[in-house]
This record gives sequence, C-alpha cells and structure tokens, in this order.
Amino acid sequence: MSSQMNLAYDYPLLSAFWTVLWIGLWVMWFFLLFRIVLDVFRDDDLGGWGKAGWLTFIIVLPFLGVLVYLIARGKAMGRREVAYAQARQKEFDAYVREAASGARPSSADELAKLSAMREHGDITEEEFVRAKELVLSGGRGGV
Repeated sequence: MSSQMNLAYDYPLLSAFWTVLWIGLWVMWFFLLFRIVLDVFRDDDLGGWGKAGWLTFIIVLPFLGVLVYLIARGKAMGRREVAYAQARQKEFDAYVREAASGARPSSADELAKLSAMREHGDITEEEFVRAKELVLSGGRGGV
C-alpha cells in the first residue's frame, strides 16, 4: 500500500485559513437563508400565494432568491424583526410586573370568594363575618 498519510504539517496555514473562511461563509449563508424563510412565514402582509411563491423562488434558485428577497423586502424584514422583538419585550415586562406584584387579589374578589364559600356551606356565618372584617380592615383574608 502506497497511500500517503496526511499529517498536520502537510496542510499549509494559508489553506487552513481558506478552509475556515469557506466554512464561516457557509454558516452565514445558512443563517441568512433560515432567517429569510422565517421572515416569509412571520409576515402578515403576504398572503398564502405570496408566501408560497417566495419559498419556491428561494428553494429553486437559492442564491438569486435570497438576493432578490433582500433587495425587495430587506427594509421591511428589519422592521418586522424589531416589532417582533418589541412585542416579546412587552410580554416579558408584563410577566415580570405580574410576578413581582404578588398577584394579590382585590378586596372585592376576596369578598366574592367568601360569599360563594358561605353560600356553598364551606364556612359558617360567624367565620364569614370574621373573614369579611379581616378583608375590609386590610389584612389577609386567608381565603
């Protein structure tokens, strides 16, 4: 067997840089391709046929399809991404505010629960009166 064994010193440094460059470009290409496909699906302005047309164009002629999509809809793509990020941030802020507030029910809610428990027979009239006084005085009702 006269097969040649390739060792690390047989692979020149410039070739290693060139290989890393090509791998990086391919990674960026696939990242861009997936971002565009997600943008096509996320866009509410496009109808079903428009989405199907863009996806077909991107799949059949990927380089040309991505280039044309970026030229035709690149600015709107950025605006949609910003709007999506802002909406997600608002949802997160609302969740944090709700979690931080302790989600304490209002006095009216507690009184309604107490009334329902009394009508259901879960608590007696005396227990209802004591809990109602607690709620109205500002203490926790323990409902």
